Amino acid sequence: MSEQQPDSHDGPFDEFDQIVAAESDRDPDLAVIEAGSRTLRAQAGPPQADPVPAPPTDAEVARALAEVEQELATRWGETKLEPSVARIAALMDVLGEPQRAYPSLHITGTNGKTSTARMIEALLNAFELRTGRYTSPHVQSITERISLDGAPISAERFVETYHDIKPYVEMVDASQEYRLSFFEVLTGMAYAAFADAPVDAAVVEVGMGGSWDATNVIDGSVAVVTPISLDHTDRLGSTPGEIAQEKAGVIKQGATVILAQQPVDAAQVLLKKAVEVDATVAREGMEFGVVTREVAVGGQQLTLRGLGGEYDGIFLPLYGAHMAHNAAVALAAVEAFFGIGADHARVLDADTVRKAFASVSSPGRMEVVRRSPTVVLDAAHNPAGAAATAEAVTESFGFSRLIGVVGASEGKDVRGVFEAFEPIFAEVVVTENSSHRAMTADELAAVAVEVFGPDRVQVEPRLDDAIEAAITLAEEEAEYGGAGVLVTGSVITVGEARLLLRRG
Repeated sequence: MSEQQPDSHDGPFDEFDQIVAAESDRDPDLAVIEAGSRTLRAQAGPPQADPVPAPPTDAEVARALAEVEQELATRWGETKLEPSVARIAALMDVLGEPQRAYPSLHITGTNGKTSTARMIEALLNAFELRTGRYTSPHVQSITERISLDGAPISAERFVETYHDIKPYVEMVDASQEYRLSFFEVLTGMAYAAFADAPVDAAVVEVGMGGSWDATNVIDGSVAVVTPISLDHTDRLGSTPGEIAQEKAGVIKQGATVILAQQPVDAAQVLLKKAVEVDATVAREGMEFGVVTREVAVGGQQLTLRGLGGEYDGIFLPLYGAHMAHNAAVALAAVEAFFGIGADHARVLDADTVRKAFASVSSPGRMEVVRRSPTVVLDAAHNPAGAAATAEAVTESFGFSRLIGVVGASEGKDVRGVFEAFEPIFAEVVVTENSSHRAMTADELAAVAVEVFGPDRVQVEPRLDDAIEAAITLAEEEAEYGGAGVLVTGSVITVGEARLLLRRG
């Protein structure tokens, strides 16, 4: 568990637990090497290939996609929920239960779900399995949510899938007290698209919670629980333990459960549920974990302990200790999917694992999109995520001066987010995104001033003006390009900033 280490072990894990507990300690003599690698990374710029799909070039396809999005927008949004799987179950029934046509890995938790899903997908693809991945929310394009073989489905296929299931959606709408929601329809589309492909495995991220989440009509042979912290407390609970009660709903009879490091109360709930349904549990820091981790140019170099043994020489082109932990969870999940650690005492092919991790991308998660000054995007939107991002930025870039651009959604713990970033932001520019759920810049500023003081807060309601102001503030620091900008606070803010910066 993340907050407690076992007092003792009788077996071979004693040394491993000590390594996990001190994984980030490094020889002080490496400081000079690290400083050099940080400078190189700051100059490296964005990757050449963009993993986010571009808008359709065909005007007719673009029009059709816009029409589908407009129809979906007439439904309940993702923040309006009626805690039941009755509607999505009814849709699956009339569609012929497409979600049962393939085995699934089901991912819940508070932070790290999408990045972990992407890593699982990359590993399964590397072992020549055809995959479907369903994640949310999207960064720029709604088509990102449904992927086949590691790439978002085309706009044409997205439109076709919607029209294929639309008559069945309307049948269910007519028979239920409430129409299917935006997220429920998308979930139905994903499951139908995966069955139609067909895929060998589906990697499915919950939208919110677990038990009554629309995705929870699958029986995941592997259930993954990323770190649980406080978010959506109005719907899920006010403590990690209460939130875990809902998220434990993805743990099904006889499944294998991969648990990231958890708060003690959350771990107790999850382990109790696993016992109730006779599930097998693997815990980070016990049965698997991060053995060593070193900052490297463009990411980090890892040795991971999986369920079957160790894998060394893994390069992960993502920043931060939290991403290393996500990688360990993803590796254990794929081993469990292949029966390693239970039916088979072996390891996966190490070269294939290395190739898979080296290919991973996670748009909008510690993503460098510009240099001179370096601009980093990260979708942290709760205090735990912000703390992980702050640690990752400090470790991986070593900026001499960092300017924050923050745009958040209503209902979020923005004070907690600001407090996590306060030690690393020289100044913060508060702004707002285009969502109807966005907090106004003035509302954000009122909280920011209480945390940073008035002299360190600038208000720019337009996101493009906020980014320009932050870059100007960063450029005032004349220390050989050692300044940077971090855009954060919301996936929507990050997605809109990404569009602006990549067009620039």
